[in-house]
Amino acid sequence: MSTQNKTIGIVGARGHTGVELIRLIAAHPALELVFVSSRELDGERVADHVEGFAGELRYASLDADAVAAQMADVVILALPNGKAAPYVAAIEASRPDTLVLDLSADYRFDDRWYYGLPELTRDRWRGEKRISNPGCYATAIELSVTPLKDLLAAPPVCFGVSGYSGAGTTPSDKNDPEKLRDNLMPYALTGHMHEKEASRHLGLPVEFMPHVAPHFRGLTVTTNLYLSRSLKREDVLARFHAAYDGEKLVDVTDEAPWVSRIAHSHRAEVGGFAVSADGKRVVVVATLDNLLKGAATQAMQNINRAIGVDEYTAIPV
Repeated sequence: MSTQNKTIGIVGARGHTGVELIRLIAAHPALELVFVSSRELDGERVADHVEGFAGELRYASLDADAVAAQMADVVILALPNGKAAPYVAAIEASRPDTLVLDLSADYRFDDRWYYGLPELTRDRWRGEKRISNPGCYATAIELSVTPLKDLLAAPPVCFGVSGYSGAGTTPSDKNDPEKLRDNLMPYALTGHMHEKEASRHLGLPVEFMPHVAPHFRGLTVTTNLYLSRSLKREDVLARFHAAYDGEKLVDVTDEAPWVSRIAHSHRAEVGGFAVSADGKRVVVVATLDNLLKGAATQAMQNINRAIGVDEYTAIPV
C-alpha cells in the first residue's frame, strides 16, 4: 500500500448494500478491504458471494470488540437500525481517530455526527470522523424540496415507491416476491423514519407515504409542493438547474424520470416539474437506486472526502 492508502472494513456485509460497497471498494485505488463481518457467512470466501471480487478474503463473525481490534482506518456499519452503538463505543475506546460511517438511522438525528448528503451538506463538513449516511428515500425527498424550500406555503407531500431490496435481506412481507407480485404494498403511512429524517434536515415538516413494489431496486418519490407565490415552469427549472447542474451525480431532467432507467446507476434524477395553472403548485419526481446513490455510492462520496481524495474516486460517473 502507498502511504495514502487506507484500510477499511464493513460490518454487516451480507446485505444488498454491503455487496455494492464491496464492489466499490474493490475498484478503489486508495482503499484496501481488510475485513468483512457477517455472522451468516462466517468463513466463506467473499469472492464466492460478490461477483467481480477477486482474492481470498473471507467473511468473519466479529463482535464490537473484535471489529475495533482490527484497527482499520475506516469502518462502515451496514447494520439494521438500533445496532450501531456497541461498535461505535468499542472503536471510540480503542482507536477514536477511526473514520466511522454509519448507514443506519441511528445517528442521523445526532448533531455530533456529520449528516453526509454531499450535494446539500458538503459545505457543512468540518473534518468529522463520524459520518451518518442519509436514508435512500430521505435523499430523494431532500433533493426534490431544497431548491424551492424558501417558497413553500405548506408541508411537502411525498408519495414514495421502492423496490423490495429496500426491505433488506431478512424475510418479510415487504421483500417477498410472491406477495408483491402484481401488487403495491403501502406501509408506515405516517411517522416513517425517513419522514422524520427529511423533516429534520430540511428544517420543515414533510409528509411521506411509502410503498413497496414488485421490482428489486430503485425508488421513485413524487412530491407535491405548494408555493407562497406563483412561479412559471421555467423559473422552477432554473432553480433546479442552479442547484444541481454542477453536480456529477444529480441530473435535472425535463420529463419525469423512470425508475427503470436508474437501476444500477450511481446518479439521482430529478424532473417532471409540472406546474398548476395558478403557478402555486409544483409536482417534482425524483428517482435513484436505493442501493447506490441511496446508500453505497453516497457512502463512498463521504469516505472519499474524509480521506482526502476526489469525491468521485471509484464511482462511475
